[in-house]
Amino acid sequence: MDARTMRLVGGGVVIVVAIVLLVVLKNGNSDSSKTTDAGKAPTIVVSKAGKPVGGIADLTYNEGDRIQFKVHSAVADEVHVHGYDLMKDVKAGGTIAYDFPATIEGVFEAELEGRKEQIIQLTVDP
Repeated sequence: MDARTMRLVGGGVVIVVAIVLLVVLKNGNSDSSKTTDAGKAPTIVVSKAGKPVGGIADLTYNEGDRIQFKVHSAVADEVHVHGYDLMKDVKAGGTIAYDFPATIEGVFEAELEGRKEQIIQLTVDP
């Protein structure tokens, strides 16, 4: 293979990689305030001020689904999912993940317990 052909092949590879990265990154930045898609766990980001970036995340599931989400927080606190009474400590700069069955219908909140700051409105439909 001559040098020109190698440059063309290399350029083609770079273009393909760039397109793949663009698609992956675009899909990874989905709005966490929407109904969740199967297989994707939205991430709620908490700022240094202890507030959810972009506002309170609105997560909707159907009864029988797996409720899955992550919380990445710039502040240390306890994340409490009311109704299901689940609690996890998150360190400043840390991330925690929730994964549990949607067995209780209704509308619930998840909050930073110590700050009394709601970060999620969780809806479980029948």
